Amino acid sequence: MQFIPAATVIGLVFSPLASAMAFLITYGEYVHHYPDKRQPVKLATQAASATLIFFVVLSFVAGFVVQNIASSQGR
Repeated sequence: MQFIPAATVIGLVFSPLASAMAFLITYGEYVHHYPDKRQPVKLATQAASATLIFFVVLSFVAGFVVQNIASSQGR
């Protein structure tokens, strides 16, 4: 099983970026609704973790699919 290196690099570069943006957006929204600052940080961290996992898995799946399509076209 081979992955396209470009898809892997793109996933590993942009997944943390998407995760950081999810944290900032979620924290910015939740900080207005909670008087204690620990709860928005906890919720934003959960959103960032879920985003990171989703985009890493998505990039590997996309790389695998593109590799299989490219190898089937070359036959």
